[in-house]
Amino acid sequence: MVKAVLTGHTRGLGAAIAEELLGRGIAVLGLARRHNTELGARFPATLAQVELDLTDSAELARWLAGPALAHFLEGAETVLLINNAGMVKPVGPLGRLDIAQIGAAISLNVAAPLMLSSAFVGASGAAADRRIVHVSSGAGRGAYAGWGGYCAGKAALDHHARSVALDRTHGLRICSLAPGVIDTDMQANLRACSLEQFPDREKFDRLKREGALSAPAEGALRLVDYLLSDKFGREAVADLRG
Repeated sequence: MVKAVLTGHTRGLGAAIAEELLGRGIAVLGLARRHNTELGARFPATLAQVELDLTDSAELARWLAGPALAHFLEGAETVLLINNAGMVKPVGPLGRLDIAQIGAAISLNVAAPLMLSSAFVGASGAAADRRIVHVSSGAGRGAYAGWGGYCAGKAALDHHARSVALDRTHGLRICSLAPGVIDTDMQANLRACSLEQFPDREKFDRLKREGALSAPAEGALRLVDYLLSDKFGREAVADLRG
Protein backbone atom coordinates (compact mmCIF):
# COMPACT_ATOMS: atom_id res chain seq x y z
CA MET A 1 0.00 0.00 0.00
CA VAL A 2 1.21 3.50 -0.90
CA LYS A 3 0.18 6.67 0.91
CA ALA A 4 1.19 10.26 0.18
CA VAL A 5 1.27 13.50 2.14
CA LEU A 6 1.05 16.53 -0.15
CA THR A 7 1.15 20.25 0.62
CA GLY A 8 -0.60 22.85 -1.51
CA HIS A 9 -3.00 20.40 -3.14
CA THR A 10 -5.75 22.89 -3.97
CA ARG A 11 -4.51 24.50 -7.19
CA GLY A 12 -1.86 24.52 -9.88
CA LEU A 13 0.79 21.83 -9.83
CA GLY A 14 -0.28 20.63 -6.37
CA ALA A 15 -3.85 19.94 -7.49
CA ALA A 16 -2.53 18.12 -10.56
CA ILE A 17 -0.18 16.01 -8.41
CA ALA A 18 -3.06 15.12 -6.09
CA GLU A 19 -5.23 14.09 -9.04
CA GLU A 20 -2.41 11.99 -10.52
CA LEU A 21 -1.78 10.17 -7.24
CA LEU A 22 -5.48 9.59 -6.53
CA GLY A 23 -6.00 8.35 -10.08
CA ARG A 24 -3.41 5.67 -9.39
CA GLY A 25 -5.23 4.54 -6.25
CA ILE A 26 -2.78 6.20 -3.85
CA ALA A 27 -4.34 7.64 -0.70
CA VAL A 28 -3.49 11.31 -0.21
CA LEU A 29 -3.41 13.55 2.85
CA GLY A 30 -3.62 17.11 1.54
CA LEU A 31 -2.43 20.01 3.69
CA ALA A 32 -3.45 23.50 2.63
CA ARG A 33 -5.32 26.59 3.81
CA ARG A 34 -8.53 25.31 2.25
CA HIS A 35 -10.02 22.08 0.96
CA ASN A 36 -9.99 20.98 -2.67
CA THR A 37 -13.74 20.49 -2.99
CA GLU A 38 -13.61 19.12 -6.54
CA LEU A 39 -11.13 16.35 -5.74
CA GLY A 40 -12.81 15.72 -2.40
CA ALA A 41 -16.08 14.99 -4.21
CA ARG A 42 -14.40 12.72 -6.75
CA PHE A 43 -12.20 10.78 -4.31
CA PRO A 44 -14.05 10.78 -0.96
CA ALA A 45 -12.54 7.48 0.18
CA THR A 46 -8.88 8.22 -0.60
CA LEU A 47 -8.43 11.97 -0.12
CA ALA A 48 -8.10 13.24 3.45
CA GLN A 49 -7.71 16.99 3.89
CA VAL A 50 -6.50 19.22 6.70
CA GLU A 51 -6.85 22.98 6.67
CA LEU A 52 -3.51 24.42 7.80
CA ASP A 53 -1.84 27.77 7.24
CA LEU A 54 1.66 26.58 6.44
CA THR A 55 3.02 30.11 6.71
CA ASP A 56 2.31 29.85 10.45
CA SER A 57 5.09 27.68 11.89
CA ALA A 58 3.49 27.61 15.34
CA GLU A 59 0.20 26.30 13.91
CA LEU A 60 2.04 23.65 11.91
CA ALA A 61 4.07 22.61 14.96
CA ARG A 62 0.89 22.16 17.01
CA TRP A 63 -0.63 19.94 14.32
CA LEU A 64 2.54 17.89 13.95
CA ALA A 65 2.62 17.32 17.72
CA GLY A 66 -0.69 15.47 17.42
CA PRO A 67 -1.38 11.91 16.17
CA ALA A 68 -2.94 12.71 12.77
CA LEU A 69 0.15 12.27 10.61
CA ALA A 70 1.17 8.92 12.11
CA HIS A 71 -2.44 7.72 11.99
CA PHE A 72 -2.68 8.49 8.27
CA LEU A 73 0.62 6.76 7.44
CA GLU A 74 -0.14 3.66 9.48
CA GLY A 75 -0.21 0.40 7.53
CA ALA A 76 1.52 1.67 4.38
CA GLU A 77 4.56 -0.07 2.95
CA THR A 78 5.58 2.97 0.87
CA VAL A 79 5.01 6.51 2.13
CA LEU A 80 5.59 9.72 0.20
CA LEU A 81 5.99 13.32 1.31
CA ILE A 82 5.65 15.91 -1.44
CA ASN A 83 6.62 19.38 -0.25
CA ASN A 84 4.92 21.30 -3.04
CA ALA A 85 3.41 24.41 -1.39
CA GLY A 86 5.32 27.60 -2.05
CA MET A 87 5.03 31.29 -2.82
CA VAL A 88 7.08 33.57 -5.05
CA LYS A 89 6.14 36.88 -3.42
CA PRO A 90 7.51 39.31 -2.44
CA VAL A 91 9.24 40.21 -5.70
CA GLY A 92 11.42 43.27 -6.02
CA PRO A 93 14.75 44.81 -5.05
CA LEU A 94 16.00 44.62 -1.50
CA GLY A 95 14.75 47.46 0.68
CA ARG A 96 11.40 47.72 -1.09
CA LEU A 97 9.88 44.45 0.08
CA ASP A 98 7.13 43.89 2.63
CA ILE A 99 8.94 42.59 5.72
CA ALA A 100 6.01 40.50 6.98
CA GLN A 101 5.63 38.93 3.53
CA ILE A 102 9.31 37.92 3.57
CA GLY A 103 8.71 36.10 6.85
CA ALA A 104 5.62 34.33 5.55
CA ALA A 105 7.40 33.25 2.37
CA ILE A 106 10.38 31.77 4.22
CA SER A 107 8.05 30.01 6.65
CA LEU A 108 6.14 28.41 3.77
CA ASN A 109 9.04 27.78 1.39
CA VAL A 110 11.64 26.57 3.91
CA ALA A 111 10.41 26.05 7.48
CA ALA A 112 7.30 24.04 6.57
CA PRO A 113 9.10 21.53 4.31
CA LEU A 114 11.86 20.98 6.89
CA MET A 115 9.39 20.59 9.75
CA LEU A 116 7.20 18.22 7.78
CA SER A 117 10.19 16.16 6.64
CA SER A 118 11.39 15.60 10.18
CA ALA A 119 7.92 14.75 11.45
CA PHE A 120 7.27 12.48 8.45
CA VAL A 121 10.39 10.40 9.12
CA GLY A 122 9.51 10.14 12.80
CA ALA A 123 5.92 9.11 12.07
CA SER A 124 6.70 6.55 9.35
CA GLY A 125 9.28 4.34 10.99
CA ALA A 126 7.48 1.09 10.17
CA ALA A 127 7.33 1.79 6.43
CA ALA A 128 9.90 -0.07 4.36
CA ASP A 129 10.13 2.63 1.70
CA ARG A 130 10.01 6.32 2.62
CA ARG A 131 10.44 9.04 -0.01
CA ILE A 132 10.57 12.82 0.35
CA VAL A 133 10.48 15.16 -2.62
CA HIS A 134 10.95 18.90 -2.31
CA VAL A 135 9.46 20.69 -5.30
CA SER A 136 12.38 22.94 -6.15
CA SER A 137 13.13 25.23 -9.08
CA GLY A 138 15.85 26.35 -11.41
CA ALA A 139 15.70 29.53 -9.33
CA GLY A 140 17.45 27.63 -6.55
CA ARG A 141 20.40 26.97 -8.84
CA GLY A 142 20.59 30.26 -10.74
CA ALA A 143 19.81 33.69 -9.31
CA TYR A 144 17.28 36.19 -10.68
CA ALA A 145 17.20 39.89 -9.88
CA GLY A 146 14.25 40.81 -7.66
CA TRP A 147 13.67 37.20 -6.69
CA GLY A 148 16.04 36.94 -3.73
CA GLY A 149 13.65 35.35 -1.26
CA TYR A 150 12.34 32.70 -3.64
CA CYS A 151 15.83 31.84 -4.92
CA ALA A 152 17.11 31.56 -1.36
CA GLY A 153 14.21 29.34 -0.34
CA LYS A 154 14.66 26.89 -3.20
CA ALA A 155 18.43 26.81 -2.70
CA ALA A 156 17.78 25.94 0.94
CA LEU A 157 15.63 22.96 -0.09
CA ASP A 158 18.34 21.75 -2.45
CA HIS A 159 20.98 21.88 0.27
CA HIS A 160 18.63 20.30 2.82
CA ALA A 161 18.19 17.31 0.50
CA ARG A 162 21.96 17.01 0.07
CA SER A 163 22.48 17.04 3.82
CA VAL A 164 19.71 14.54 4.58
CA ALA A 165 21.05 12.18 1.90
CA LEU A 166 24.38 12.15 3.74
CA ASP A 167 22.58 10.94 6.89
CA ARG A 168 21.89 7.64 5.07
CA THR A 169 18.74 7.04 7.10
CA HIS A 170 17.58 3.46 6.54
CA GLY A 171 14.70 3.19 4.09
CA LEU A 172 14.67 6.90 3.28
CA ARG A 173 15.19 8.51 -0.12
CA ILE A 174 15.11 12.26 -0.69
CA CYS A 175 15.37 14.54 -3.71
CA SER A 176 14.94 18.25 -4.31
CA LEU A 177 13.41 18.20 -7.76
CA ALA A 178 12.91 20.98 -10.31
CA PRO A 179 9.79 19.97 -12.29
CA GLY A 180 10.21 22.40 -15.19
CA VAL A 181 8.45 25.66 -16.02
CA ILE A 182 4.73 25.06 -15.53
CA ASP A 183 1.77 27.25 -16.44
CA THR A 184 0.46 28.12 -12.97
CA ASP A 185 -0.73 31.17 -11.06
CA MET A 186 2.87 31.80 -10.03
CA GLN A 187 3.83 32.33 -13.65
CA ALA A 188 0.92 34.73 -14.11
CA ASN A 189 2.00 36.65 -11.00
CA LEU A 190 5.52 37.01 -12.38
CA ARG A 191 4.25 38.29 -15.71
CA ALA A 192 2.20 40.88 -13.82
CA CYS A 193 5.31 42.31 -12.13
CA SER A 194 6.89 45.52 -13.35
CA LEU A 195 10.35 45.39 -14.91
CA GLU A 196 11.62 47.32 -11.90
CA GLN A 197 10.40 44.53 -9.63
CA PHE A 198 11.51 41.68 -11.87
CA PRO A 199 13.98 42.65 -14.63
CA ASP A 200 13.90 39.13 -16.12
CA ARG A 201 10.15 39.27 -16.73
CA GLU A 202 10.55 39.24 -20.53
CA LYS A 203 11.99 35.72 -20.36
CA PHE A 204 8.76 34.48 -18.76
CA ASP A 205 6.60 36.56 -21.10
CA ARG A 206 8.38 34.86 -24.00
CA LEU A 207 7.88 31.37 -22.58
CA LYS A 208 4.13 32.03 -22.38
CA ARG A 209 3.96 33.53 -25.89
CA GLU A 210 5.89 30.62 -27.40
CA GLY A 211 3.83 27.94 -25.66
CA ALA A 212 6.89 26.70 -23.77
CA LEU A 213 5.13 26.30 -20.43
CA SER A 214 4.09 22.79 -19.41
CA ALA A 215 0.49 22.14 -18.38
CA PRO A 216 0.15 21.26 -14.67
CA ALA A 217 -1.10 17.75 -15.53
CA GLU A 218 1.98 17.12 -17.67
CA GLY A 219 4.32 18.34 -14.93
CA ALA A 220 2.50 16.24 -12.34
CA LEU A 221 2.77 13.11 -14.47
CA ARG A 222 6.53 13.55 -14.87
CA LEU A 223 7.02 14.26 -11.18
CA VAL A 224 4.97 11.31 -9.93
CA ASP A 225 6.57 8.92 -12.43
CA TYR A 226 10.00 9.99 -11.22
CA LEU A 227 9.02 9.85 -7.54
CA LEU A 228 7.76 6.26 -7.88
CA SER A 229 10.65 5.07 -10.06
CA ASP A 230 13.61 3.02 -8.89
CA LYS A 231 15.98 5.88 -9.75
CA PHE A 232 14.36 8.27 -7.29
CA GLY A 233 16.85 9.29 -4.61
CA ARG A 234 20.01 8.39 -6.54
CA GLU A 235 20.58 12.12 -6.85
CA ALA A 236 19.77 14.45 -3.97
CA VAL A 237 19.17 17.31 -6.40
CA ALA A 238 17.62 16.62 -9.81
CA ASP A 239 15.90 18.39 -12.68
CA LEU A 240 13.05 17.23 -14.93
CA ARG A 241 13.43 20.10 -17.37
CA GLY A 242 14.03 18.69 -20.84
